[in-house]
Amino acid sequence: MNYNFDELVDRKGTNCEKYDNLKQLFGKEDLIPMWVADTDFKTPPFIVDAVKKRAEHEVYGYPVIPDSYYAAIQNWNFNRHGWMLEKKWINYCPNVVIALASLVLSLTKPGDKIIVQPPVYFPFFHVVEGNNRIMIENQLKLEGGRYVFDFEDLRSKIDENTKMLILCNPHNPGGRVWSKEELTELGRICFEKNVIIVSDEIHSDLIFSGYKHTPIASISEEFSLNCITTMSASKTFNMAGLSSAYVVIRNKEHRTKFKRFMQATHISSGNFFGQIATEAAYTHGEEWLDQLMNYLEESWKITEKFFEENLPQITPMKPEGTFLVWIDLSPLGIPSKEAFDKLIDAGVAPNPGFLFGTGGEPFVRLNIGCPHSTLMKGLEKFKVAFCCK
Repeated sequence: MNYNFDELVDRKGTNCEKYDNLKQLFGKEDLIPMWVADTDFKTPPFIVDAVKKRAEHEVYGYPVIPDSYYAAIQNWNFNRHGWMLEKKWINYCPNVVIALASLVLSLTKPGDKIIVQPPVYFPFFHVVEGNNRIMIENQLKLEGGRYVFDFEDLRSKIDENTKMLILCNPHNPGGRVWSKEELTELGRICFEKNVIIVSDEIHSDLIFSGYKHTPIASISEEFSLNCITTMSASKTFNMAGLSSAYVVIRNKEHRTKFKRFMQATHISSGNFFGQIATEAAYTHGEEWLDQLMNYLEESWKITEKFFEENLPQITPMKPEGTFLVWIDLSPLGIPSKEAFDKLIDAGVAPNPGFLFGTGGEPFVRLNIGCPHSTLMKGLEKFKVAFCCK
């Protein structure tokens, strides 16, 4: 079956954060929204059909998670990533950020140090500092136009009070798909220093050709016991509103503490629509995802060519995965806030880079997960913003 990613879908007026929150966040509504990380593609029909079928049963009582849900997750991760999971390792959670916060609260205590690696997905900062933990920054380094880990700095930041590192794998906003070698060194340092790695792998299926996602917990026996992985089908299949994620925890002690916290707070039951959607996505989603990635690779080529031809002083960071492009505006010689304001005035709304922490200020994050016609309209606004005809 051929899927049409060029189809324009009107999302305005559907209580959609990406479109219906523009006025509140950016001060105007007539913007092309290229900020929040969901796509403008229709959720695949096999997911919609599964949700509709369940909705036809007119009782929406308390759900129970069936074995088929766990089997779908196990099969998907083995087929896509070569990662064999046991059912008991898989724990339901409404979304990845709730999972991160719950892991922080269940496995560390107030005053403990937790490492983050900015620039990075900004809710990482909230789940650390908002829960009275001390955030330690191990800033990524820019080398050859891509981010790399700073292992020397990491080693220097770890002390006896450092209990956790939150990893973004693949990286948001830079689009890095960390290599097995990089992850092995990161994992080795944390294992030797008794620092738990919590790995956000929500973009793990959105990988461009020539790259391979490696779940850090899959690398070795030691890592599998020291690494906790948070995942979801929501980014891949555009179903974030259905609130369904899962946490893979092999270490029995960590799993017991996490489950105890989830039971105590009563946030672990979820809703059956999200569970049904996840099972449908992982059961029927291979062909759709392959076509999506072909489309997104063409989206990147369009973006790259646009800047080469129209704003050659700007070189967007080449994504190895995700549908996000990280763009350094500093070569324009304009203060970052002024450059961002120019984009808003021109009619396009990316994310400002300062949200992503240290090292992010000169950048904007552009969501290219949209029909190519929308993408071109958004890119043309860069010309308008920076006086290029």
